[in-house]
Amino acid sequence: MELKKQISEAFASHFGGEGTFYTSAGRINLIGEHTDYNGGFVFPGAIDKVIMAEIRPNDTDKVNLYSVDMNASASFGLNEADAPAEQWARYVFGVCREIIKRGGTVKGFNAVFAGNVPLGAGLSSSAALESCFAFALNDLFNGNSIDKFELAKIGQSTEHNYCGVNCGIMDQFASVFGKKDCLIRLDCRSLEYEYFPFKIDGYKLVLVDSVVKHELVDSPYNKRRESCERVAKRLGIETLRDADMEMLDAVKSDISAEDYMRAKFVIGEKERVLGVCDALNRGDIATVGRLMYETHEGLSKDYEVSCEELDFLNDVAKECGVTGSRIMGGGFGGCTINLVPDAIHDSFIATVTEKFNERYGHAPKIYDVIISDGARRLEE
Repeated sequence: MELKKQISEAFASHFGGEGTFYTSAGRINLIGEHTDYNGGFVFPGAIDKVIMAEIRPNDTDKVNLYSVDMNASASFGLNEADAPAEQWARYVFGVCREIIKRGGTVKGFNAVFAGNVPLGAGLSSSAALESCFAFALNDLFNGNSIDKFELAKIGQSTEHNYCGVNCGIMDQFASVFGKKDCLIRLDCRSLEYEYFPFKIDGYKLVLVDSVVKHELVDSPYNKRRESCERVAKRLGIETLRDADMEMLDAVKSDISAEDYMRAKFVIGEKERVLGVCDALNRGDIATVGRLMYETHEGLSKDYEVSCEELDFLNDVAKECGVTGSRIMGGGFGGCTINLVPDAIHDSFIATVTEKFNERYGHAPKIYDVIISDGARRLEE
């Protein structure tokens, strides 16, 4: 494996000898967008794009890191006052601190890491980095006494407390709990989860990255969340997880048209996630695809988090006969996720690349992804 060889050579060069290899994965979310903060369901899986690290305790109270991708080093102690200046190193520092805060043990170590999770494509490279180190430090210093849920929460708390990102639990959860050939239905309210087999003969998952990110003013994400919270309050429920369309229609005259549209999407998306799970159990791939297109339509028209480029990619997918396609992630740029029959895989990629380039003056990036295992130690 090329990544492992790069890391091994860098480790020998910087620290001498060898360490133990760990890895964790980026993630996709097949369906279930903007549902996490509404107490609903998401349906992610870990993918074959990873962060990998070689780590060895060093019998000091210092951590020494080298990032192959950044070609940069950082060192720090393990006390709160020792936070490194380098933003990329704060992800690892945060994981160390969050383990210590929970009563776990972290001692000094040397580590080299690298990854092939595409940056800026919404595949959660930061969650993969956090999960890789959380798993490794649990294994090396705590005899794996910290359970997997806590490892995911350690990654999430790292984002909140050391990186300034108020994220949900989905990304870290998928990186820690990922299982080859399975997607995970996670209930964002109870944190109950269930694995669903996802190895569909005759289809590939293809991400088409628009390579655009629109500058956003006045935090449209917060505005959408506020819309959802207002409707839930009017309905007398905690979150829209407990709402249905009949309830929403009953208060339509009491809420703004915008709040109605936002809630309509969230309620529909809750049902679509459950519908996709049922369809997978039946082997009904056509329904999976139809529901993905419905999600895109809702995100574009009701939740209004799409953009011209993503709608264009969705239209091209439909024209090419792609089974299912939708925006993946928060919106306003980034990727579409596409369920593509093998028979049209190559022609779809050629067509979408040519048409997008013609329209916008640059080619999209294309990533085939395979559903894979999450955080683990790499055995020889």
